[in-house]
Order: sequence, then structure tokens, then C-alpha cells
Amino acid sequence: EVQLVESGGGLVQAGGSLRLSCAASGFRFDDYSIGWFRQAPGKEREMVSCFSISDSTTKYGDSAQGRFTISWDNAKNTMYLSMNNLKPDDTAVYYCARTRILCRYANFRLDFGSWGQGTQVTVSS
Repeated sequence: EVQLVESGGGLVQAGGSLRLSCAASGFRFDDYSIGWFRQAPGKEREMVSCFSISDSTTKYGDSAQGRFTISWDNAKNTMYLSMNNLKPDDTAVYYCARTRILCRYANFRLDFGSWGQGTQVTVSS
């Protein structure tokens, strides 16, 4: 069974850091691009970061540039999102999802599936 499970969310003060994990089972990361997304109440879901293992490319959304870093552990089949200098605007449910399309070509609204259940990140001011 294909499954993506996010963890690592929590409550943090502005300026703090968190590392989210996305553990995959039922498939190999090598064959897919993995994206991190977030959705805040009343807002549309937005892409935070995407990583394609096959061509080692990473893409970041505007809100993540310079503060967030995506990494992966192939042995654990787990993707990580390290978030630094967190701001109250980063408060959202964070999800990971997969696509067979390289990040550089993917349509972030349409091409991702196998969504995890999400993990809540709350940043207090």
C-alpha cells in the first residue's frame, strides 16, 4: 500500500525552527518527485518545496526561499523539510505528496497525489 506520513509539526515561537518528516512506504523515492505543500485556514494550498531525486533538482516556493531546506534519506525512504526563522504566516497544515513528473515540469495544482494526512505547524508571534 502506498502511504506518505508526515510528522514533526508543533507549536513554535516566531524565529524558531522545526523539521518535518515525510515517511514513504509502498514505493521508492527514486521513481518520484516529492513535494511539500501547506494550507492555512481560508487560503489555497501552496507548494513549499519539491525534490526530484532522479535529477537532483529542488524547487522552492517564494515563501520558503532562503528559510526552508528539503533533504532526504534514501535508506529510510524519508523526506525532510527543515524550516528556519519561522513566521506566524507559516502557520498551516503541511502535507507531502508525490508525482512521477520532475519538479521542474510539474503542475503543482494537478500532478500530485497520494497525499499524507498532514502535520500542523503553528508559529506564535
